Amino acid sequence: MSDPSRYHPHHLTLAQLQRVKNWHVAQQGAHPVERQVWEAVLTVWIMGWIGWLPAYTFEAPWAFPLCLLGVFAPRLYVHWRAHAHARQLIRCEWLDLVR
Repeated sequence: MSDPSRYHPHHLTLAQLQRVKNWHVAQQGAHPVERQVWEAVLTVWIMGWIGWLPAYTFEAPWAFPLCLLGVFAPRLYVHWRAHAHARQLIRCEWLDLVR
């Protein structure tokens, strides 16, 4: 069983995100739901980064935690997948791409 902490990077680089995205595109026939989930994670990530300025401009402090959650969405998802993989609840073939 793998150590899940080795898959929890302090940050994910754009290159790592792109490698995972490319894996999902290549495997979309075999793993369509997994690709859709990854697309949703990336969408939430972009929304988190873009949402800061409107939240600040329109004085919506309630949106700040949502933006922060969005910014950390890829990291949280990778961390969750690594733990589920280590506990043998799911098999995650792309975890080595984010090391």
